[in-house]
Amino acid sequence: MGAGVGMLTDRYEMTMLSAALRDGTADATCVFEVFARRLPEGRRYGVVAGTGRVLDAIESFRVDRDELQWLCDNGVVDEAAAAFIADYRFTGDVDGYPEGEVFFPNSPILTVRGSFAQTIVLETVVLSILNHDAAIAAGAARMVTAAQGRPIIEMGSRRTHERAAIAAARAAYLAGFASTSNLAAGREHGIPTGGTAAHAFTLLHGDELTAFRSQVERHGPATTLLVDTYDITQGIANAAAAAGPELGAIRIDSGDLGVLAHQARAQLDALGNTATRIVVSGDLDEYAIAGLTSAPVDIYGAGTAVVVGSGAPTAGLVYKLVEVDGRAVAKRSEAKITNGSGKVALRTHRSTGTAIEEVVIAGPASARDDAVEAMLAADPGKRRIDVPLIVGGTRTAAGSATLDDSRDRLRDTLRTLPWEGLALSRGEPALPTRFVTVE
Repeated sequence: MGAGVGMLTDRYEMTMLSAALRDGTADATCVFEVFARRLPEGRRYGVVAGTGRVLDAIESFRVDRDELQWLCDNGVVDEAAAAFIADYRFTGDVDGYPEGEVFFPNSPILTVRGSFAQTIVLETVVLSILNHDAAIAAGAARMVTAAQGRPIIEMGSRRTHERAAIAAARAAYLAGFASTSNLAAGREHGIPTGGTAAHAFTLLHGDELTAFRSQVERHGPATTLLVDTYDITQGIANAAAAAGPELGAIRIDSGDLGVLAHQARAQLDALGNTATRIVVSGDLDEYAIAGLTSAPVDIYGAGTAVVVGSGAPTAGLVYKLVEVDGRAVAKRSEAKITNGSGKVALRTHRSTGTAIEEVVIAGPASARDDAVEAMLAADPGKRRIDVPLIVGGTRTAAGSATLDDSRDRLRDTLRTLPWEGLALSRGEPALPTRFVTVE
């Protein structure tokens, strides 16, 4: 049996809760912010992903009776903390960048307000979701950019944890992928699914033509046939023989994909399969996809680089206390400095719609609100980014955005970035961030 959401946390969250309940600071009104101090190496923007899953986790943050007993038996919580956790319900506020927005170093992508006791226990689960999903979405968005409008299938399930695979498929779809191979993701999130056969199906039948005919008989000529089990040239000939000119697609999963795609296109056309599409897969990342731009490839399949390794480096998001009872607090340790006080984010655009700057306003709430109102009135090219997601423990309409809403938002937001901000090469963040402190 899997753990409840309330157990998806680190021990020190519970020990801090116990101590705060004992010394009387548990009811202090606190503001925590989620932000990245820097972007991963080579990245020019981050993507906010996982917000909906975070809000689900906050709403369902519970421990059951057996879990609570385990916490007590192992000395994690005392009697007061056990009673608090047993009755936990989040009644605070959450603001943040809508899912599908882009972010930059120090962007306040999520702000959680409430008592110390209610907010401190959320840290680990909030960060585990956002760090994972944002990493997947940012890498996947780069692949979508590199694909230049050609669809990409997400197929990374076998390279990650079984539950992470579902979240990864969701984040990749948000980023613009066309479909996923993961059936659980399709069922849970309404993502289109795709997939036909692996090399094992060809090997099972002993000869390629028999395997292809079996697949065509069951799924029709519009299916996709995997042609590189033995010899690709013969595989394409067998695929055409099995399905005829109505063959939907062939897939190539190994070798020099650019060269093989050109050869395959020429052979298919010569056989009369001019409408048959070419799908390529095999450890593709954004750089490999960009390298195939001039090849006659119709669809990409990407797996490992979507879910692990260099394709999905974490942005190192942190959850830091910035305000206690209206008083700004800040960490000053070297290399881990935080900016105290709650914050509001605006983005500035040219008249053409191109974004040019992120503006983060810090200071007391009333002063922030006045500054935001003045800035928006003075410059029609500015818009506020953060929105209320939970108010008084109740989820807002913005906090209930659908996956398709988030997908559309990211697509539209990326169109506003300057072209150099979408480059795959190393460089500065797509937008500079300017801090404004008000009193």
